[in-house]
Amino acid sequence: MATGTFDIIHPGHGFYLKKAKELGGKNSKLVVIVARDSTVRARKRKPVINEKQRLEVVKMLKPVDEAYLGCEGDIFKTVEKIKPDIIALGPDQDFDEKELQKELKKRNIDCKVVRIKEYKKSPLDSTCKIIKKIKQMKFDDIEKC
Repeated sequence: MATGTFDIIHPGHGFYLKKAKELGGKNSKLVVIVARDSTVRARKRKPVINEKQRLEVVKMLKPVDEAYLGCEGDIFKTVEKIKPDIIALGPDQDFDEKELQKELKKRNIDCKVVRIKEYKKSPLDSTCKIIKKIKQMKFDDIEKC
């Protein structure tokens, strides 16, 4: 299982999902949970792309077998439903692996938590960098968009 906001898709997202799927082995299935708009607003900022559209795009990505919106409020409800063998955390996700593992155990969810430490470095490798770049650009031909 992989989770994330996936607001403006960039190469880092694809790399993370590919690595997450590889953790499960040859015939693994990757289920992705896309954060709800309310969760993104509470943890980061207002999302650029709404949750339904982000989910639609994630479902189209090659490594993804299934994708769902997360539950409002309790992020562990979705994990309880899916019962993954592995939860893959991206290098920039702000979850503490030990705390997450503790909470899973408390809820009787037998699941390994793995942090993917590798990262796909590129000039625009985060949604925030992309937003900042767009804000800096001068669009002389905006009418042509």
